[in-house]
Amino acid sequence: MTSGIHHITLISRRVQANIDFYLNFLGLHLVKRTGGFEDPNQLHLFYGDASGSPGSLVTFLIWEDGSPGRVGHGQPSEIAFAMPPESIGFWLTRALQFNIRTTGPAQEFGEPVLRLKDPDGIIVKLVGTDALAEPAPWASRDIPETDSIRRLRGATVLTERPKETAHFLRSHFGYRETVAADAIRRLTSPSGDVIDVRDATGFWTAAPGTGTIDHIAFRAPDEATVLAVRADLEQEHAGATNAHDRKYFFSLYVREPGGSLFELATDGPGFAVDEPPDALGTELFLPPHLAGSNAAATLVRLPQFALPGEPRLTRRDLPFVHRFYHPDETSDRTFVLLHGSGGNETDMLPIGHQIDPQATLLGVRGRSTEEGFPRWFRRLTMTSFDQQDIRSEAEAFVAFLEGARDGYGLDLGKVIFIGYSNGANLLAAVMLLHPGVIANAVLMRAMSALEVPPTADLSSTNILMLTGRDDPYGKHAPTLKRILSDTGANLEALDIDTHHGIGDGDIEAIRRWLAENGI
Repeated sequence: MTSGIHHITLISRRVQANIDFYLNFLGLHLVKRTGGFEDPNQLHLFYGDASGSPGSLVTFLIWEDGSPGRVGHGQPSEIAFAMPPESIGFWLTRALQFNIRTTGPAQEFGEPVLRLKDPDGIIVKLVGTDALAEPAPWASRDIPETDSIRRLRGATVLTERPKETAHFLRSHFGYRETVAADAIRRLTSPSGDVIDVRDATGFWTAAPGTGTIDHIAFRAPDEATVLAVRADLEQEHAGATNAHDRKYFFSLYVREPGGSLFELATDGPGFAVDEPPDALGTELFLPPHLAGSNAAATLVRLPQFALPGEPRLTRRDLPFVHRFYHPDETSDRTFVLLHGSGGNETDMLPIGHQIDPQATLLGVRGRSTEEGFPRWFRRLTMTSFDQQDIRSEAEAFVAFLEGARDGYGLDLGKVIFIGYSNGANLLAAVMLLHPGVIANAVLMRAMSALEVPPTADLSSTNILMLTGRDDPYGKHAPTLKRILSDTGANLEALDIDTHHGIGDGDIEAIRRWLAENGI
């Protein structure tokens, strides 16, 4: 019977830690990896049983290095997986082996429950129960099929309107209230999974972000059923609804009276529409509207990860948020990429990939902010800057490079630094304040940020400076050209037919400069 939970979607801050927990520790099956349907820079991972059955699925939107959210009412607060009751001991021992703190086992509604937290702090319950069917158990490398997680047991929803939330679940998703205890009403679907509606009156409201549960999706047999539910919701003035074709299922989104986001998703067509059933989760797919000419720019922004047992690059805790991109076939080039005002560590990755598709890319995020958007140092006016902040951030960036050199094995003498606008201004300041650290630099739309630049010897430094002829800030570039020329640097300064943005002329000029200088 088609009923109950289809999937639950959460938000994670670190993809590798997420993979290690849900695949390596819990032993779930990665059944699909895609780019985000709503945000093209967002990776979306689907975990489940052997065939990716509805009811087994937990999915993650990866907001790599994104801001943490806040759990509160108007949002789910816990997810629960079902396993055989006799497997509680196995999972308690396994948690100890993986150094994962647990609470329990304790009895909840007559079932043994182990409570633990995933790397983002989301509460995950392992529930011993025989109340659910077993669609397609998945046995991982070191978890016997007899002890493996079967499917989702349920979720807990926090609400200040528990009666209305429970009524909404009964009226539109086929649940019935089966038991109540303290502040919790337990609702059960015909499939046997549960939603615990918890009265959170007086608790703070939820805030979206990493470490939170985005929504719960319920099952529908087909698109006609979804559209019929939509008609019912609209007739009842239940609030705004949005319907979308998600390729693997057709979905309807609506918020219940307490504020939590619910989805109604069809069982089909399923994940085997673009991958063989025995190869689910092995290829990265982009949603149809993104799989066009700019697909490469989208793919390079998505965070990469290693599956359990695969070689991986150990992440280092360094002063700046950063993101690596490793192409399948690598050259000996590494680009360190610095964004402009309001950008982030992924903005320049497509530019680096366009310059050399085989280069290893390291995008870095500035630590200063202006109206909530990243910068490399504080701006006082459009053309004047906080001089102490420039020096402090330049010093911190040098410390970051030293850490990256030691932690990632970067050869700074061979690395090519590419900065745009505010990022280019920081690179220029770093070269002047810390000569010898940067050997090769490309400065796009740069100006002199230092009011009193020091005398520096950059005779062993290669610099390409690209200024747009129609750039309104271009009139400030000659001062920086003169300063860099006086350092003895191998400087090439070009004016190209563009404005402040980056265009094909920049790509062509950088490729030529790299080739002519043998970099």
